[in-house]
Amino acid sequence: MIEMFFNSFLYILQAHSRWMSWNLFLAFIPLGLSVLLFRRKSLNRSLSWWLGFLVFFAFLPNAPYVLTDIIHLVTYIRRVDSIWLITLILFPLYLLFMSLGFEAYVISLINLGSYLHRIGKTRWITSAELITHALCAVGVYLGRFQRFNSWDLVTQLDVVATSLIEDLLGKRPLVIIAITFIIITVLYWITKQLNLGIILRQRSFIKSRQQNSNRVSQTET
Repeated sequence: MIEMFFNSFLYILQAHSRWMSWNLFLAFIPLGLSVLLFRRKSLNRSLSWWLGFLVFFAFLPNAPYVLTDIIHLVTYIRRVDSIWLITLILFPLYLLFMSLGFEAYVISLINLGSYLHRIGKTRWITSAELITHALCAVGVYLGRFQRFNSWDLVTQLDVVATSLIEDLLGKRPLVIIAITFIIITVLYWITKQLNLGIILRQRSFIKSRQQNSNRVSQTET
């Protein structure tokens, strides 16, 4: 029984590891770019900065896109007879996968918001987030239903633009994009609050330790 369970576990990992790793890699590209673009000390925006900014937004929809991979979970559940495999392996695997991908999206936008705050544009943060959610909702739709990739914005920009215009004329694509926007917005707000709460607790803990260290130093002197 244990051996069969272990073999099933290995089979599921092998079946999912390649495409999950690739999707996470794409999701972490904008995260890495957000650190390079928005966390640096210099606030000067050179030509290379703007090019990096465009690449950042081109790849950003890949992060919330992982949420749509839940369709693979639904498909795979139909193939698995064991409730234990579903509960102990499939659900945790997909939860971890989607959490990591969406976390990359949240941290990327937190870095963007931090940058806007540093350049004195704090009032733009909420608007920038909502616009980004909307653009990513469109990007997720194009990726999931039209099967476009981020690099198609460079290699097939005319095809992507034509397809998008045609789709936006239809009611169904607009409904899908609107629902995707709502889901991304709600999940982003919840995850952002959790992240900011953790950050504040860490800062409070570090500050408390520093104060205690200073008191000990003053006492010793």
